[in-house]
Amino acid sequence: MANTYLSKTYGSSGNRQRQAISVWVKRGKLADTQTIFWSNGGASHYAHLRFKSDDSIQYYANNVCNLKTNRKFKDTNAWYHICVTLDTPQATESNRLKIYINGVAETSFSTASYPSQNAEVKFADDNIHYIGQSDSGSYFDGSMSHFHFVTNTAYAASTFGETDATTGEWKINTSPTVTYATNSFFVLKDGNSGTDQSGQGNNYSVANGTLTKTEDCPSNVFATLNPLVPYSGNLNFTNGNTTMASDGGSASWTTRWGVSTLGMSSGKYYAEAKVGDIGSNQMYALGLCRNVGTFAPSSSVAASGNNGLGYYSTGNIYTGGAFSNSDNDQTGVATFTTNDIIGLAFDRTNGTAQWYKNGSTVGNAVTGLSTDGIWHFVSNFYNTGTSSINFGNGYFGTTAVASAGTNASGNGIFEYDVPTGYTALSTKGLDS
Repeated sequence: MANTYLSKTYGSSGNRQRQAISVWVKRGKLADTQTIFWSNGGASHYAHLRFKSDDSIQYYANNVCNLKTNRKFKDTNAWYHICVTLDTPQATESNRLKIYINGVAETSFSTASYPSQNAEVKFADDNIHYIGQSDSGSYFDGSMSHFHFVTNTAYAASTFGETDATTGEWKINTSPTVTYATNSFFVLKDGNSGTDQSGQGNNYSVANGTLTKTEDCPSNVFATLNPLVPYSGNLNFTNGNTTMASDGGSASWTTRWGVSTLGMSSGKYYAEAKVGDIGSNQMYALGLCRNVGTFAPSSSVAASGNNGLGYYSTGNIYTGGAFSNSDNDQTGVATFTTNDIIGLAFDRTNGTAQWYKNGSTVGNAVTGLSTDGIWHFVSNFYNTGTSSINFGNGYFGTTAVASAGTNASGNGIFEYDVPTGYTALSTKGLDS
């Protein structure tokens, strides 16, 4: 949740000259000040690592130093590895504080104020520390994983990650060789736990909200809904961009679409959506669209005349412009309402789609879908509504699936059985 954070109060100080912060984050909401790590010593005696409202990254410490990147970080599909290395005894000013993003040191800053030699910051001091907020809010919206805070040693990013020899991508080192000292910690290792894995016993407690586990992680990135697509205006995305809700306004199909961040050019994929509120008109909780860059829903029937199709709450499956005609349209199938779970199995390779309601098939499989272009899962409202998508994370919003179904692929956790040969829309799923 966007107001979830962890906290711990330290009774004594650790090394405040040599430190390393290493954390993997996946962003949700953009253009908003969001704190990753905060130490509150009162008045101006505080330190923070955060995203600023212009989507830059800032490390600030109690008037000792201030680095703010020129680069903006707006990718809501990616996991970013952020590593901050503090070593104030260094003779060279720029070596006293470094920010690495995905293993590469940032060198371009809009603000660059380095610490004086032997200066001390407030991180690891004897005060309260927060993960996911400051003392005045600025909650982090998204996901975090493998959060290390190390005192006494200024480890570089290469300790916590490495470049994949095959793909060239920066990847996580899940078991780094690290010596933890006073006030160090290692949390969020394998799930939603603030239990310290460093051996120092510095456990963090959930101070507010709900800490939700997700299958989405740095080594297997799952699809979420994309707040950057041009037809997702007037929508609020929460829970790591897996829940979408309309904020009302004038009725218009063009402003009520949430599209998956990952696309499908081959393979077989399955996803589920739990209906929160149908609102004042019809909706489809889960559908498909093709070629996002040119896709534009019509003002009447969302799929008509375009490259989209959906199963509507009124008991209709509309196929529209996904075909040369609408021969695959189906009427009089089961309707759905609040709390129903809609599943969709999409065979991108062979161009077929089958819908499910609460685990049972709905209508006939839609066939003849185009095998050109990139397809995306999509959710749609007319005027108002809410839905939570489970792309395999194992949750609808902050609620875990009631009883996970079988999934032969072993990739993703769903409420109902995943059809044979299908998998979650994730980076491992795309590679299968």
